[in-house]
Amino acid sequence: MEQEYRRTKTTVSFIHYHFVFCPRYRRKVLVGKVEERFKRLVEDICQENNWIILATEVMPDHCHLFLNCLPSDSPSDMMAKVKGVTSRRLRQEFQHLSHLPSLWTRSFFVSTAGNVSSEIIKRYVESQKKRG
Repeated sequence: MEQEYRRTKTTVSFIHYHFVFCPRYRRKVLVGKVEERFKRLVEDICQENNWIILATEVMPDHCHLFLNCLPSDSPSDMMAKVKGVTSRRLRQEFQHLSHLPSLWTRSFFVSTAGNVSSEIIKRYVESQKKRG
């Protein structure tokens, strides 16, 4: 995978988040036109917020998003935007989803990913004083 470093005036970063989130009650609603519309909405949200989609996969009952972002973007805020906008818009646009009070569960999984392991970083930090 090509490495995507983000640069601002004061920061160079390499932050990737892997998100997994599910519809309420793991309903299998992310199929057909709903899946297509969900993907377009996510692309629009990411573009508006300057997040780069590295990978995405939509299953009928859960989603995976792998995003590159800046350090100023918190995972909780990112999920709030993605889930808030997509829930509202999909329930407005698809009659069979309109009865749901919310499309998504309140929870989500997030992990970070990078180009080095935690063990390598730990050894690097611990060796700094020894390097002279």
